[in-house]
Amino acid sequence: MIFSENKNILKGLMVLISLIIVSMILYNTYTFFQYFKEEERNKMILYAEAQKTLEASELDVELSLSLNIISKNTSIPTILANKKDSILSFVNIDSEKLDSENEKIKILNQLKSENEPIILKYDKNNFYKLYYGNSNLIKTLKYYPILLLIVILLFILLILNYYKTNKFASQNLLWAGMAKETAHQIATPLSSLIGWLELLKLENINPSYVQEIEKDIYRLQNITDRFSKIGSDPILEKTDIVASTSNAFHYLKQRYEGKVSFEFIAPNEVINAQINEILHSWTIENLIKNAIDAMKGVGKITLEIVDKKDLIQIIVTDTGKGILKKDFKKIFETGYTTKKRGWGLGLSLTKRIVENYHKGKIYVSQSQLNNGTTFVIELKKA
Repeated sequence: MIFSENKNILKGLMVLISLIIVSMILYNTYTFFQYFKEEERNKMILYAEAQKTLEASELDVELSLSLNIISKNTSIPTILANKKDSILSFVNIDSEKLDSENEKIKILNQLKSENEPIILKYDKNNFYKLYYGNSNLIKTLKYYPILLLIVILLFILLILNYYKTNKFASQNLLWAGMAKETAHQIATPLSSLIGWLELLKLENINPSYVQEIEKDIYRLQNITDRFSKIGSDPILEKTDIVASTSNAFHYLKQRYEGKVSFEFIAPNEVINAQINEILHSWTIENLIKNAIDAMKGVGKITLEIVDKKDLIQIIVTDTGKGILKKDFKKIFETGYTTKKRGWGLGLSLTKRIVENYHKGKIYVSQSQLNNGTTFVIELKKA
């Protein structure tokens, strides 16, 4: 508990430090942007003074200096206009864009929106306006914070994805280890039970009792085999999906039939798929037991096998309490359960068997509260 709290505090500190770093970077970028913008304005003020000097100068030295300053502007779009906004000269602007009056007004408004024009006063009634826009460098810096945020966001998403993947991998190893250890623990008393069963067969005991005990021992062997296969690649074989599904369905039907009615609908022909029969029977049993729990032991379960062109659909429908639409995917997550007792592993294991081992698909096709749920398994034909 203390470790978990310390871990949460550490995560919070990491998030806080990350936010501080991002804020500092954005602030420095903004300051850097404003500095360049101010530098460009100072250049344009100097440019404006050079223009003013150029028109009033009679000395060759001043004239040469003014022309030199003006010629240095090779990146900032600039327009010199009179007080009525008639264009007198321009630099770093495509001349074709100034052919029409509408285009002239549009460009002047654009430059004005980027920077306040500089006023060149000669006297009270005579002044010019120097319009200028942002250079390519300023325009690039303008979008730099956005690009920086995108890069940081992608970096954070990669980190979160890494931790999430790492967490799932650790969980998978844990469940696989627990499953194998369970299989190992069951195997020891199971061997003894098999020995005791052989002794019972020699005694004068009702054969039907022995047969029932033998069925349950076989069932335990089957469960042990299932658990031992978790975490390893199972052997897939070409199997009649109708017969395999029917066996698993009718096994549970014999044990739960009474308040729960069962209906099995399938084609009267062999339909093959590449599956591991032991694991496939586990998926069917998990779905049926889940349906029985959802109905609280009273209702109807229908299992239908549909032969499609390239697919086999196994459709399991119950008359239970139903599932909210927002939980259709959540119910397959490890640990998710609505029961007061349970680990929330049944549907998670079912999904793994169907999708990871059998390369199929499982999903909730429809559900209504207090009116039942329909699960669909899709497998490729062999």
